Amino acid sequence: MKPSAPSSDPTARPARGLGLHALLTGLSLAMVAPFAWMVLASLKTLPEASDPAWLPQAAQWGNYPEVFRVIPFLRFAANSLVVAGWVTLLQVFTSALAAFSFSRLDWPGRDRVFFLYLGTMMLPGIVMLIPNYEIMVRFGLMDSFLGLVLPSAFSAFGTFLLRQFMLGLPRALDEAAEMDGAGKWQIFWDVILPLSRPGLVTLAIFTFMGNYHSFFWPFVMMKTVDNYTLPVGLLFFDSEHGQATHLLMAAVTMSVVPLILIFVVLQRQLIRGIQIGAVKG
Repeated sequence: MKPSAPSSDPTARPARGLGLHALLTGLSLAMVAPFAWMVLASLKTLPEASDPAWLPQAAQWGNYPEVFRVIPFLRFAANSLVVAGWVTLLQVFTSALAAFSFSRLDWPGRDRVFFLYLGTMMLPGIVMLIPNYEIMVRFGLMDSFLGLVLPSAFSAFGTFLLRQFMLGLPRALDEAAEMDGAGKWQIFWDVILPLSRPGLVTLAIFTFMGNYHSFFWPFVMMKTVDNYTLPVGLLFFDSEHGQATHLLMAAVTMSVVPLILIFVVLQRQLIRGIQIGAVKG
């Protein structure tokens, strides 16, 4: 006689679910904690900013308008928006062109060139700093927005992301367009690009967020205060005005507002683009 299978404990599954929810809640709180501390610190006085207590004794809402009196915040924010916007536009366009070539066109050595191109992702950014700096100096682009934008106008990651997405589009679309007399550019612009919208939006969000708060390259390139981007401009709180931590936190809080708005507005397309790109190719 075979032994009967042990009966499953009906309370085991709810217990596991409760433990998983507790773990995820703890991780979520750990991720939100720095942002919460930043916002609360922005409402403190300068002596309170070094206090380990999280809550301010009285909310100092005047810290926010004080930021605009201490630094040209709007000027720095506008510079960051301009640079991040142009980098995003150029990087999405060039990545889409390269991805179309690597995924939809047949030419000798295509896959070898792609893997070589992909290999540049293994190079740390600091390795390219000196060559890029020397090129910008030779072309007279120091202390200019063009010098900030051009080195970031191409992306191996963006090319890889869009290539994987485009590989999942049926080849029959290209053939049908060619039968209607469409050229390669028309196929790219009128067929492939509209269908790649989720991937384009995903790349655009990643690129904008990565460049809006970029610090090191603008710090190296920019010498004129009026050309400072926002992360570089925030150094004023640590130099000319001492360790004004409460004002620094207020400025940082305001600087992340555009990124939060972008994510809230485009989160569905971002998630959809990531999901589709994960199963394509």
